[in-house]
Amino acid sequence: MKLLRESLLNAPVIMKGSYPYFIHPLTDGIPQIDPAVLKDAVNEIIKVIDIDSFDKILTIEAMGLPLGVALSMELTKPMTVVRKRPYGLPGEVEVEQHTGYSTGKMYINSISSDDKLLLVDDVLSTGGTMIAVVEGLHRIGAKISDIVVVVNKNRNIGEIERKIGHKIKAIVNIEIVNKKVRVLD
Repeated sequence: MKLLRESLLNAPVIMKGSYPYFIHPLTDGIPQIDPAVLKDAVNEIIKVIDIDSFDKILTIEAMGLPLGVALSMELTKPMTVVRKRPYGLPGEVEVEQHTGYSTGKMYINSISSDDKLLLVDDVLSTGGTMIAVVEGLHRIGAKISDIVVVVNKNRNIGEIERKIGHKIKAIVNIEIVNKKVRVLD
């Protein structure tokens, strides 16, 4: 986890209005994604999950994709993606996302009530995306075995867990102080 932690400490912070937004390869794809940092994150995810408890990986567009693909290849389990545009496929579920800096619709496809899922995403900030996706999965009736985020920026993670009815496993907890990323653990 050394590479992941070091890369976070060096991440620049910009302001989106009054919202401090850190820029990191695994959360933004900028600068380029270092495969060693991605591998570091994936290895840490594998340590905190029960591999036999799920049959499919679900990740969220856009920056959940590198994590989901790497996990899918490492664990040889299928992956699907919550997308930001509709496809109109049978069973598609629309969810409304509200974050600290945007709102929008997202679309869940290829998930059924028979699925046992590992939900993985790059970062938890306001929780708006996670809440929307989990509510959609509850409507479908899919079982969520684990939820993992690589970076947790939310000090009130317990409040989000209560809203969604699931524990969220964070690989690294951070805060932003004076426009700098500070790793908390």
